[in-house]
Amino acid sequence: MIGFFIAIASGILMSVQGVFNTGVSKTTGLWVSNSWVQATALLICLGGWLITGREHFSMLFKVQPKYMLLGGVLGALITLTVMQSMNALGPAKAVLFIVIAQIASAYVIQLLGWFGAQKTDLSVHKILGLGIAVTGILIFQWEKSA
Repeated sequence: MIGFFIAIASGILMSVQGVFNTGVSKTTGLWVSNSWVQATALLICLGGWLITGREHFSMLFKVQPKYMLLGGVLGALITLTVMQSMNALGPAKAVLFIVIAQIASAYVIQLLGWFGAQKTDLSVHKILGLGIAVTGILIFQWEKSA
């Protein structure tokens, strides 16, 4: 049950962060804003690491496969693309498309067992659920003509 609440908190935090980052980027530009986000995240993580104990850093050199270490690179690209999509679409529409893309890509990763994910079988119910979510986007975007 705790995972459910953490996931909800994560979604809320990502939406608020996207709005904040987009606001900063309107004054500073995408790369300065993205740099600020990543630098402040680094400081918070280093602080947490120092407070909770400094073991395990050397374990980074043992991570296999090595491409798993690209999470920070992806984080920078995620921050950049979230800011751009929120600027172009607004927060609600951007998050709708982001979440649907996350669900679809995560399901493909699971279906194919990519990146060490546990492989799962194709499910008509999950495909139907994704279709309903896409339909929800279409309904959300539907503007009533006056």
